[in-house]
Amino acid sequence: MTNLNVGDLAPEFELPADNGATIRLSDFRGKRVVLYFYPKDDTPGCTTQACGFRDAYPQIEEQNAVVIGVSPDSVASHQKFKTKFDLPFLLVADEQHSLAEAYGVWGEKSMYGKKYMGVTRSHFIIDENGYLIDVQGKISPADSVSGALKLLIK
Repeated sequence: MTNLNVGDLAPEFELPADNGATIRLSDFRGKRVVLYFYPKDDTPGCTTQACGFRDAYPQIEEQNAVVIGVSPDSVASHQKFKTKFDLPFLLVADEQHSLAEAYGVWGEKSMYGKKYMGVTRSHFIIDENGYLIDVQGKISPADSVSGALKLLIK
């Protein structure tokens, strides 16, 4: 799991987003960022998590925060997922999983006895200056959304 801790400077990134732009974490200085990692577009748990953030987005925005979803899927996959579920936030394509590796959420997983490499569902909340204020690894889709909201609103 991640080797990052609250108080650490969040790893910078520069990756393509579903809107066609290349985004950087530093583009969001002055706002808090909920950076969440999920395994795959349009799968049950990932859809639950994304729709949870969608439904909470007005509350998140009220807290001077944005949400950015990250998975190894392509920009085209993200665009379909975003359109299908009317997601109001950016989805970043981390196809080489460099960002997942930087945040320590890329690793060996197991399903039905089969081992493979993939993303561990997790989220990180980054303050206005780029420092981590919350680190949650191996989190359930519902707990990710509720936990992020609790931290942002307090």
